[in-house]
Amino acid sequence: MSKKLYVGNLPFSVTDDKLREIFSAYGELSEANVIMNKYSGRSKGFGFVVVEDDSMADKAVEEMNGKEIEGRAIVVNEAKPFDPDKPRPSFNRNRFGGDRGGGSRFGGRGGGRFGGGGRDRGFGRSRDDRD
Repeated sequence: MSKKLYVGNLPFSVTDDKLREIFSAYGELSEANVIMNKYSGRSKGFGFVVVEDDSMADKAVEEMNGKEIEGRAIVVNEAKPFDPDKPRPSFNRNRFGGDRGGGSRFGGRGGGRFGGGGRDRGFGRSRDDRD
């Protein structure tokens, strides 16, 4: 039986071959993949290794989790299958407004779809109409 291991926080310079070399001490590997960004071709900083022997895979998790590779402490644990129904974390960078209203970080008031909104005075009126 084999086990698939997740390897995270990899330095961006690590390739498939380097990942295979790092884990080769733990027996026969049927797979060693660094996940790459499909647009830039750059490493995403994580990958997967399939170790053929379960006991060696457990040993690899114990010994390699937290080990420093090129100045980065890598994370190694047993890979979990991807669940397409599980909600993914939101990485919404616009935390200061949105549909729920609230100001923007740039000092606007009100709400609206993009945060911010009109100012209390002068918005939509000419200078002469102000109080």
